[in-house]
Amino acid sequence: MKQVNIYTDGACRGNPGPGGWGVLLINKTNEKELFGGDLDTTNNKMEMMAAIKALETLKESCEVNLYSDSKYVVHGITEWINKWKVNNFMNAKKKPVSNAELWIQLDILNSKHQVKWIWVKGHSGDPGNERADSLANKGLDLTLSEI
Repeated sequence: MKQVNIYTDGACRGNPGPGGWGVLLINKTNEKELFGGDLDTTNNKMEMMAAIKALETLKESCEVNLYSDSKYVVHGITEWINKWKVNNFMNAKKKPVSNAELWIQLDILNSKHQVKWIWVKGHSGDPGNERADSLANKGLDLTLSEI
């Protein structure tokens, strides 16, 4: 099974506001950068979109180390998702889970791979996280330039 390291990040100017997502994929022989954005979004959505776009890119089932500086994404997909699925994506307050459609999409993609979700502290010098952050801002800038 192929192994890949993935670094993801999201960025937002205003929350909500325009945002971007960035992805760095690294395997034994290649690196690939991805980025994009949305004019009206939230930071959490952009963090999720980075992980979704990264996993969508993989053409076959892989062993993945996915690094994110978003505790929302890491805890959501490793801890909270199972309870949400049991409760039909209602939270403890019996309200719909925010970003449920993205959580469902991410859960499906997660099930296609062997993903180890790893939280890293943002803006702390981790080279992969710094590159993902730069790509997220590139996606944000590109989105703003298309107005």
